[in-house]
Amino acid sequence: MEAILLSNGKTSGDAELLGYAKKQILTVLASRKVSKAILIPYALIRSDYDDRARDLEKSLGISVTSIHHFDKPAEAIAQAECIIISGGNTWMLNQMLHEKDLIVPIQRAVREREVPYIGWSAGCNVACPSIRTTNDMPVRSSVVLPSLGLFPVQINPHYIDAHLSGHMGESRDERIAEFCAVNPTESVVALREGSLLQISGNTLSYFSAKDQGFKIFRHGQEITEHFDTTALNSLVPFTCS
Repeated sequence: MEAILLSNGKTSGDAELLGYAKKQILTVLASRKVSKAILIPYALIRSDYDDRARDLEKSLGISVTSIHHFDKPAEAIAQAECIIISGGNTWMLNQMLHEKDLIVPIQRAVREREVPYIGWSAGCNVACPSIRTTNDMPVRSSVVLPSLGLFPVQINPHYIDAHLSGHMGESRDERIAEFCAVNPTESVVALREGSLLQISGNTLSYFSAKDQGFKIFRHGQEITEHFDTTALNSLVPFTCS
């Protein structure tokens, strides 16, 4: 499997979409001889699908077509060389993946044909078993449907451990701790901005453009920070490095 799961699409100072991860992405595209990709932009609510596709074309140097142009989206996925899932609202995205009957076609493309999967923010969330660790509001009356399950552990993208002055609500750490308390057998990987997890074959690796670590949350255990994926050995079926 080839998958790049990114916390966010841009960091401060990035001129291009996915600029901080361009080296990793272009290496995968070149190794797989990818010349075109299907964009799944359903998470976008206030942005234009085709504008997002053009931004990706400019950044990655390949042809990118939004899936809304295809009359039969599942068939488009069956023929895709690469699948890119944009950030935006995770609730909207996951519901649309189910409404368009795309869950199984994407799973088969990535797992069986080893089609590269690139997803950031909401696109990272839906690669997990569920979207229960998204930061997004449920803007539609959506049930928590299963998501793609390409990565076996819940991820919290856009993770921030800062405490904002004047903010009286729960911190991100507290919200994730609540998730772990309700789901004590599950763990959460918290990805800061400018960071990603990459699955290449059977190997899982971590990269941060800001040289920051990721955190692992488990119920009843101390929150730990890590700079490589070896701490995930007991949680994932990949070789961690």
